[in-house]
Amino acid sequence: MVIGGAGYIGSHQVKALDEAGYNVIVYDNLSTGYRDLVSVDNFINGDLGDKDKLRKVFSKYEIDAVMHFAAFIEVGESVKDPSKYYKNNVQKVINLLDVMVEKNIKYFIFSSTAAVYGEPEEIPLKEENSSLPINPYGRSKYMVEQILADYDSAYGLKYTIFRYFNASGADESGLIGEKHNPETHLIPLILKTALGERDEIYIFGTDYDTKDGTCIRDFVHVNDLARAHIYGLERLFNGADSAVFNLGSEEGYSVREIINRVKDITGIDFKVIESDRRAGDPAVLIADSTKAKEVLDWEAEYSLDRIIKTAWSWHEKEAGNTKS
Repeated sequence: MVIGGAGYIGSHQVKALDEAGYNVIVYDNLSTGYRDLVSVDNFINGDLGDKDKLRKVFSKYEIDAVMHFAAFIEVGESVKDPSKYYKNNVQKVINLLDVMVEKNIKYFIFSSTAAVYGEPEEIPLKEENSSLPINPYGRSKYMVEQILADYDSAYGLKYTIFRYFNASGADESGLIGEKHNPETHLIPLILKTALGERDEIYIFGTDYDTKDGTCIRDFVHVNDLARAHIYGLERLFNGADSAVFNLGSEEGYSVREIINRVKDITGIDFKVIESDRRAGDPAVLIADSTKAKEVLDWEAEYSLDRIIKTAWSWHEKEAGNTKS
């Protein structure tokens, strides 16, 4: 069962699971997801706050494992409205875990985030680095990580936690892609500027201690993430213990580099405005994904150019733009 399977990462995960031969049930309240992104027939419009509905679903279907992609993800909003984030990202996950324990479902895959690290103590970031999140979004994710460890100890619930860096790109089929309202992720914002849907793209901070003064981030294609989740699931099915993995490309690209690559790939120039730093933006975030390589035999396969090209194809299609 994929919770949040109508969202960006969840919909790509559903497609990957379906193509790998798994029977997939999607459970989503469509608060931020889209029914037309779901590529399988088994869709349930449900909320994790509804424990009775969860119990009915778990009773109706023989569910072996659950994947969770149903968090709210906007850092700025989490600061303004932390209650919304703790209710959805923590309280409702506890509801889900409790019903899983009741129904004796033992395997859980959780999408976490590099935001659990807070201000990085070293680069690249390793799983054993301190987790000191600096906003309610990051704290909500780290709380669930800690809860999962306790549920494993107490109830034998085995989990795989994936800490994503910057999820990016779209499926090559063009059927699914990144669709957020509002959109806050860098690559789609730049592409929407190229399409003329936005007047300009902002660079927040040009005085960081980096090669060109702008922030550096690690971008990983959403299909690479989906593949890692299948490996993590199969590892649990094979009797492995719970574990935490970083998922990133281990490559760092600056905001200015991304903007220039989009201009090169699309052949479109657009307005770029340099602005002040945003509070809480670390200068550099790059993953050390050694553990995923060694334990799961996984590594990111999509290059930055391929990430941008797949995202561009999707956003062109969404905009009704037929230019190649």
